[in-house]
Order: sequence, then structure tokens, then C-alpha cells
Amino acid sequence: MFSVKLWGSRGSMPTPGPDSVVFGGNTSCIEVRCDDRLIIIDAGSGIRGLGDSLMKTDLKKGPITADIFLTHTHWDHIMGFPMFTPIYVPGTRLTIRGPMAFEDDSLDKVIGTQLSYRYWPVRQEELAARIDYEHLRETRVDMGDGITVQTKYLNHPILCLGYRIEFKGKSFSTCYDHEPYRNLFPTDPGDPQYDEAIAREGDQATREENEKVYRFYAASDLLVHDAQYTAREYAAGKTGWGHSSFEYAINMANKASVKRLVLSHHDPNRTDTELQELELFYKAKIAGKSMLEIDVAREGNSFMLAP
Repeated sequence: MFSVKLWGSRGSMPTPGPDSVVFGGNTSCIEVRCDDRLIIIDAGSGIRGLGDSLMKTDLKKGPITADIFLTHTHWDHIMGFPMFTPIYVPGTRLTIRGPMAFEDDSLDKVIGTQLSYRYWPVRQEELAARIDYEHLRETRVDMGDGITVQTKYLNHPILCLGYRIEFKGKSFSTCYDHEPYRNLFPTDPGDPQYDEAIAREGDQATREENEKVYRFYAASDLLVHDAQYTAREYAAGKTGWGHSSFEYAINMANKASVKRLVLSHHDPNRTDTELQELELFYKAKIAGKSMLEIDVAREGNSFMLAP
């Protein structure tokens, strides 16, 4: 079995309330099952619900073992970890992997800081689970049991990784938090700092970096991609914030021959009604023009990639 379940699809902060009932208000967390292996991507507030589910199901079969891959250490992607019940259960074994954002801020230090008396009543040293940490760069990890995980640096204000999991001839990829690369050099000949050669080099470098990203998830059976903004919202003052638009995600996924695209990391101000309207709009836009399937991420959605 190769399956994917969304436990959180919101970006920036949790949004409980009547306007987030359909699509969910928890921040990023994805459960991946590769037969008996459990892989978790991100520990946003959605990981609390996943932990409660594991206590009811997996714990009956024995101690819980999981590999947790963090895309990055921004608060909305790790905030749920202290409420992940298995960390308080003896016998639990976790391996947490992710990028090291700063030289002196290792993963264990970042996690340990939130699990300190200043922020939480239980310290990391008091947890019952055994937790190992591993820092990742761009690499390919052989997880055993026929599972491989490939990583790719994304464009975000902090070091951030996309993940591509391959198992049983199928592939599942993530591309969040991510913003398309853009030329940072002046491209307007009227700009006093404009330099034609530098502008041209900047354009070439931008194209190459954007190509590297979509080649990373090319031909994925399932891709979860950042789509916090619409193109109009992005152009109206969101550049540099580290997130993509619906239009960009759809165009790149189509270009990369992705089979199914799930648009995620919803803006905290985006209501259920707005997300439903956007989903209908973009599905209609590509109907008959592309083989790409589009979904707007809903908390609780499950996808079966292989039996």
C-alpha cells in the first residue's frame, strides 16, 4: 500500500471556526503509508489529530515508529509537535529529518526550545519517546523496504526542502513553502543601475532554478504544492514572502506532466466559500485542455497511489 492523507492544509497559522469547516483549519501535516512504514511530512497543528489516530490504531500493533520529514522550521510547520501524543508513550521511536536553517540552530535545538518550560510544561529530556535527528541537504535517501526520498531546496525566506517519495513504482512529491525564483537585478533599461549583461545572466539563472524545481517533481503521480495566493494577490505585494500562486502551481505542474495536483498551504484569511469558488474556477479553466487533475487540499483527504 502507498497512501497519502492530509491532516493539515492551512498556512501561516491555524484557523479554527465556521469559515474553515470544509477545508480545515490545521497547519501542514501529511501522513504517508508505505505498507508498514509510516512517514510524516511536517509537524504543524495537524499532527495532533494524526497522533490521536495512531494511538487508536497503530499502538495496538506495537510501539509506534515513524520517520518525520520537516520541510523547514517555521512555526506553522512544527507547532503541533508538543501535542503529538506518541512522544509521551514509552517505546515510540522517531527519526526527525530536515534542513538546518542556521549554523547554531540544529533540529534538536529548535524542537528542544519549544519543548522547554518557557513555552511548554514538558521538556524534551522528559519525553518517553526515543528521538533521533538527521540534517538533510539536497540528497536521495534510501529508506529501505523499497522506499526512497529525494530532497530539493525550495525558494523560501528560510532553508526549505521539497520531498519526493518513491515506492512501488509511484511517486508523491511536495513543493511548499515555495515561491518562484525571480531575477533580482534591474531589468528596466531606464533604471540607472541597469546592466544588460547582468540582467541577462539573472534571467538565465532564474529560468534554470525554476526548471530544477519542476523537474524535481516531474511526472509525479501526486503533488502537493504551495498555493497561498492568487496571481493577482501575489503581484499586489506578496513577492518575497516565500509562497506561490494558484496559477503558477497549476502551470508548472502541467508543464511537468504531474498526474494529480493538490493545492495547499491556504492563506489563513481564505474562507471555505472562497476556496470552493477557486477550485471550481481553476478546474473549469483547464477542462479539456490538460490531463492534469486538480484538487484544493481538504483536511482529511486521502489518496491511494498503490495497493
